[in-house]
Amino acid sequence: MKRTVLVVAAALVVGLAPPAHADGYDRVLNGSFAAGKTPWWSSGSTPSRVDNSRLCADVPAVTVNPWDSMIGQNDIPVEAGRPYTLRFTASATADVTIRAGLALAVPPNTSMFTRTATIGATPKTFTLTGTATIATLSGQLGFQLGGNGGAYTFCIDDVSLTGGVIPPGGGHDYGSPVRVNQVGYLPSGPKQASIVDAAAKPLSWQLRDADGRTVASGRTRVQGDDAMSGDHVHIADFSSFRRSGHGYTLAVGSAVSYPFDIEANLYDSLRRDSLEYFYYNRSGIPIDAQYVGAAYARPAGHIGVAPNKGDTSVPCLPGTCDYSLDVAGGWYDAGDQGKYVVNGGLAAWQLMDLYERSWGRPGDGLLAIPENHNGIPDVLDESRWEMEFLLSMQVPAGQPLAGMAHHKIHDLAWTSLPTMPQNDPQPRYLHPPSTAATLNLAAAGAQCARVWALWDKAFSQRCLAAAHGAWQAALQHPAIYAPAEDSVGGGAYDDTDVSDEFSWAAAELYATTGDRTYLDHITADITSAGFSWRDTGALADLTIVRLPWRFPPARVAAARARVLKVADGYVKDLKSQGYPNPYRPADGQYVWGSNSATTNNALIIATAYDLTGRPGYRDAVLESMDYLLGRNAVNQSYITGYGERASHNEHNRIFAHELDPKLPEPPAGSMAGGPNSGLDDPVAQQNLPGCRPAKCYLDEIDSYSTNEVAINWNSSLAWLAGFVDSLRP
Repeated sequence: MKRTVLVVAAALVVGLAPPAHADGYDRVLNGSFAAGKTPWWSSGSTPSRVDNSRLCADVPAVTVNPWDSMIGQNDIPVEAGRPYTLRFTASATADVTIRAGLALAVPPNTSMFTRTATIGATPKTFTLTGTATIATLSGQLGFQLGGNGGAYTFCIDDVSLTGGVIPPGGGHDYGSPVRVNQVGYLPSGPKQASIVDAAAKPLSWQLRDADGRTVASGRTRVQGDDAMSGDHVHIADFSSFRRSGHGYTLAVGSAVSYPFDIEANLYDSLRRDSLEYFYYNRSGIPIDAQYVGAAYARPAGHIGVAPNKGDTSVPCLPGTCDYSLDVAGGWYDAGDQGKYVVNGGLAAWQLMDLYERSWGRPGDGLLAIPENHNGIPDVLDESRWEMEFLLSMQVPAGQPLAGMAHHKIHDLAWTSLPTMPQNDPQPRYLHPPSTAATLNLAAAGAQCARVWALWDKAFSQRCLAAAHGAWQAALQHPAIYAPAEDSVGGGAYDDTDVSDEFSWAAAELYATTGDRTYLDHITADITSAGFSWRDTGALADLTIVRLPWRFPPARVAAARARVLKVADGYVKDLKSQGYPNPYRPADGQYVWGSNSATTNNALIIATAYDLTGRPGYRDAVLESMDYLLGRNAVNQSYITGYGERASHNEHNRIFAHELDPKLPEPPAGSMAGGPNSGLDDPVAQQNLPGCRPAKCYLDEIDSYSTNEVAINWNSSLAWLAGFVDSLRP
């Protein structure tokens, strides 16, 4: 089909041939629509689809303003004062005038430039130019299609936006090359910093107090090239300095670190905040200002108060069952407001394991939650909120698959950011049961029965009955898997190997009941792969060594040896890197939620310390906290509220301050997912192409693959914070 070319600057100019593109880099993703619509969007009144490699939008008849009907792409990185050239080919089923331009996608939604183009039935190629007035990663390329006096279909393809001098993936400022734990260090613990410097020989360093006086000095050790970050790293070790104080800095030449403290109670507030995170994420209960402050208070979500449909009587997906369940309560899983048994089971287990490790010390009154001062350890009160939800997800007696657990419950479609739970208008559905979810319920239920036996016998018996029922149902239905494609409105959390879940559940059931029939089902061992929501086999060994008096001695000895071997490997990985991370993937690629791999691996090292008392394990756990709190390749504390340069724009529909200034940031103690080599969201794809694994991170709310939060990530942080806090004298 014949195409003509139009050139637009301040006004529309018709030319005979397309001009050369402006110098610079293309800022548009999927401008050919070869990958479907992602990440393009359209107004709610303007359904769109990809047709013959074009994005076609059906514009409604009644639109008053141009912006009443739009298609576009967000998260466009642009540089202030730089010219940009927008090029696209478009046609329409009617002769219309549209507006195209660049604006800020977040409040105050400032327009940078807007141009008009006349579109007709013959596809034409347009070139529009303008200058960006704001430096941002949140630019919006928009096509405004409304106000044309009738319905029509608009189609576009071959879209590009070129300009700027910073290449995609470049221009990141990581601040000082001197990287420290931005919160601080224990007086008796290891104290090291990582310094990015190309020098091949040691460098001089000075530790300075809050008044700028040098209180210690030394020479760095050259660590060398760090594979995960691409940095050439030196290590400064000032562990011999043990004087408590605030506002210390470390200087190497003219480079100075962020300030930090040295004190014994360094982690007291973090252990509280990381646990209180779960109250902020409760479903089905008002979040009360007396516990969280006015900024974070909100009405109960998903209890059936308009406009939301509620979780008090949730039907199954059509065609999967003919009953409804009351599944109110529990914790919202992550950035979305779905609730998932496989994530919830692990998160509840870690909180209850934290209780078992410490036997509830300190107990009641630790947290600002409604149940404090009820005579029960707060960590158990909080885990119960999720445990009650897990119990409610069990298929009732008399139904097909009775005793199995529904895999998840979430909205029919994805809600926009931000969406407060009480304002969620989506219908919600139970998704079919899965063997993985059922075994999570069996494991967490058995543990629940054990830890609650002292505090609430009736609840303990409920948990045990549910665990028994889930176990028997899983034996009868050992291969019902959640489909990977079930990922609209919520995550799929698919898993087609549940041998590890069988082993974990059997270990928990044996630990609680002593029934030897479970022993033959404990088949999975801890390995260097560690554990996650999908891979739970390691938890069996962790349960065995946590409760050695409940298991046969030979099994305890074997599990102990395996845990120590894996912990030794993690310590070696930590020491081999320029930044102290016990996570060093064999394929050199960081996974989604890599920070949870750091915390889970550190949990295993901490367990090795509990088993042996060896200082090397303790030090490795403390250095893992150093990594999370700023001693890393991006000089970033990944925990909100902790450190001078802390993450605060994590992906979440509730705590969406970056998108709506009236909303709060994520509460202190929230851990970001961390670097992700997969770059599985458009913001990461725009801004991090070519990144080294340890640098594939952005503190942007729309970078959900690097900056999401999740309950099973924060549960591991809470466990770890409780451990390091227990190390104080």
